[in-house]
Amino acid sequence: FQGIFVLGLPYALLHSGYGGLFLIILSAALCCYTGKILIACLYEEDEDGQLMRVRDTYEDIANACCNMLSPKLGGIVVNVTQVMELIMTCILYLVVSGNLLSHSFPYVPVTEKTWSIIAFVTLLPCVFIKTLKIVSKLSQLCSLVHFIIILVVMTYCLTQIHQWSWAKFRLSIVFEDFLVSVGVIIFSYTSQIFLPTLEGNMKNPGEFRCMLNWTHFFACVLKTTFALTAFLTWGEETKEVITDNLPSFLQTLVNLGLLTKALLSYPLPFFAATEIVDACISRGNHSNYRSPLFSLGLRGSFLLLTLLMAMFIPHFALLMGLTGSVTGAAMTFLLPSLFHLKLKWKKLSFLEKCADISVFILGFLCSLAGIVCSIKGLLEVFG
Repeated sequence: FQGIFVLGLPYALLHSGYGGLFLIILSAALCCYTGKILIACLYEEDEDGQLMRVRDTYEDIANACCNMLSPKLGGIVVNVTQVMELIMTCILYLVVSGNLLSHSFPYVPVTEKTWSIIAFVTLLPCVFIKTLKIVSKLSQLCSLVHFIIILVVMTYCLTQIHQWSWAKFRLSIVFEDFLVSVGVIIFSYTSQIFLPTLEGNMKNPGEFRCMLNWTHFFACVLKTTFALTAFLTWGEETKEVITDNLPSFLQTLVNLGLLTKALLSYPLPFFAATEIVDACISRGNHSNYRSPLFSLGLRGSFLLLTLLMAMFIPHFALLMGLTGSVTGAAMTFLLPSLFHLKLKWKKLSFLEKCADISVFILGFLCSLAGIVCSIKGLLEVFG
């Protein structure tokens, strides 16, 4: 929840004003709700009315919903969406790495794209990662670095409290900019991909709903506090990556910390994406392609793809908004509500049906509008 993309939230507030604060809270509530209904789709009642876990993954839920059309259609759609989101996350890590390096060493005559390539070189060992054991250790270090960075940024913002003014918040907003902010905020909450596995590995799955309530509550509080303090500190000067606003004596130190975090974060989505593709190929009975050399080539190809995309779209907030609008909205709002309606229709109350339909419509509208506005923003940047 508290990943590196939290750094884009103050910029989202710049373009959404008070509406952005409301969106951070609303997104937490909606994401918590869709997480619960997604897990509900893993269970069915037996003859005695007891809930039994009959599905294990997001893919299993999708296949169950699309069984009448095609036994594997739903799983294919979910897998493609998951891989898109994971790869886009990897691209964002490369983009932000180039941005951080260029601002940390402004006197070095190297472009931001070149810095991204340098960061990419340090990630080449990722092609040799075969298990989650290494990834988990890197993620643990990543979390530690993250909280230190957030603490430093917020401490500095609190020293500038005498400059704060609520007048910096917009009462009127530009609709298109607001919709891009929607994508940024949604993307900062996405976790549905991992929830079925998480719930299945809990010592007491019965506590899942309580866990989800508390984690979303604290994530909402932390995101709101961080975004608010940073925006009140810099107002209209708030930049896409908030650390760019820090004074030079802090900026280099914090940026190097963020660079470390970005590079440590990269292996998890990269590993997850390649594992999904590898598993799909394995289920397809393509045994000739399961050689170690093929797996190495697959990971190498994915690694290169993320670099090429980072070269063509080096705009952190716009890319994050587009990702949140396309894959984030689909995995977080559209598919969970649709699957819940399909699998549980006969057992849902009228209010539950209305809630699911409302979430689906809201997710669809946000996704559609966010896609259009993010793409328009990217075209203007390249224009």
